[in-house]
Amino acid sequence: MKTIKSHITRAIPIGANINIVDNSGARIAQVISVKRYKTRTRKLATAAVADLVTCAVKAGKPDMRHKVVPVVIIRQKKEYQRPDGTRVKFEDNAGVILRDVRLGMPKGTLVKGPMAKEAAIRWSQIAKIASMVL
Repeated sequence: MKTIKSHITRAIPIGANINIVDNSGARIAQVISVKRYKTRTRKLATAAVADLVTCAVKAGKPDMRHKVVPVVIIRQKKEYQRPDGTRVKFEDNAGVILRDVRLGMPKGTLVKGPMAKEAAIRWSQIAKIASMVL
């Protein structure tokens, strides 16, 4: 996993529902935990663009519902600033389900909608199947 230079505002807390925008069969997932997030005791963990989270699938095909899956956040509503000064925000909070976390292989074969450039730099396998990178 590569590092990214921009400081992204963490705006997706545990318990938030995110849209799954690949063709894996899930539609809505709820964030359970944020991987590689260290903080003080009893503070709610939050995620941002390009973070790896663990989610429970809430809506989708019957074989995908109630499964715990790893998800990469590719869009967030809260705006954040890039190193060149531009501010970026999207219409929704969205993620992509991973098949293999270590290699970063997505479960689906298609990503609907735009993907943040920060997520494309960190997760290159997902960027290959994305329709657009912003």
